[in-house]
Amino acid sequence: MSMNQRILELFEQSDGAFLSGEEISGQLNISRTAVWKHIERLREQGYQFEAVPRKGYRLTAKPVKLDLARVVTGLETASFGRHLKYYDEVESTQTVAHGLVQEGAQEGTLVLAEQQNAGRGRMGRKWHSPKGKGIWMSLILKPGIPLQMTPQLTLLFAVALCRTIRGYLGLEAGIKWPNDLLIRGRKVSGILLESNAEDERLLHVIAGVGISVNLEPQDYPEELKEIATSLAIEAGHPIDREALLCRFLRDLEQLYALYREQGFAPIRTLWEAQSVSLHRPIRVQTAQGAVEGTAESIDESGALLIRLQDGSLQKLYSGVVEFR
Repeated sequence: MSMNQRILELFEQSDGAFLSGEEISGQLNISRTAVWKHIERLREQGYQFEAVPRKGYRLTAKPVKLDLARVVTGLETASFGRHLKYYDEVESTQTVAHGLVQEGAQEGTLVLAEQQNAGRGRMGRKWHSPKGKGIWMSLILKPGIPLQMTPQLTLLFAVALCRTIRGYLGLEAGIKWPNDLLIRGRKVSGILLESNAEDERLLHVIAGVGISVNLEPQDYPEELKEIATSLAIEAGHPIDREALLCRFLRDLEQLYALYREQGFAPIRTLWEAQSVSLHRPIRVQTAQGAVEGTAESIDESGALLIRLQDGSLQKLYSGVVEFR
């Protein structure tokens, strides 16, 4: 039994009473500093504690796992999520999905995890994925489209998730190019697409989506407190993760079918209607340096068109947008 498990066992035996750091350290023969560190690690895993000076700690809530039976029965899709791989804890759902592709996983295969220890976003950034608090997922697609059209799929996912958040929760989410969803200027979700191609055509795409669903302010590290939010914080109440996931997969599959039938044009129109990046001064950090101007639109490939100060248009395929 690990030290974290032994600490949880003490709290289970306490029946909701406070346990002092001195009491825990004495029973487990560890220092009070070590007790504090283990409590903090348990917080990161979704356990909630009340801490009161001179009284100690009290366990107030445990992480809630996804009810897979509800997910399966709630699906309204033909293929998305019908083949489901669920994990309590992984380094990254993207990594798991890549392995499944090599084993021949079919389109629509979904990887879900309660916690990611090394969840990743764009440009190598880490994605904060505490246990039982969000939807941390990767979906396998095999669109068979030309490689240069890959950015279109990122925008498609953003449109689908924005539609879900607005339609299911009534929250005013908006899309920040190319892949972030914001509510009141704070990030609530990110999307990362990783692909493999041959002869300039996509063989498969693995779409990673992180949705901060039921995180509370104390669940965020200091560097994220001012720039991130969750659906629960914005709605003022906990969100049904199973229902949200099923709704998102339904909306996503419908838009994906529309894309396969009619191309990018309808997705482009929907994206521009939900964007918070267009028609405003922005600064974009790219691998080649910073670009400043006014975001005007996206083109047929999904690239962002920026009107520079000299009046010329510049096309950007990737970068990090900062509002000026």
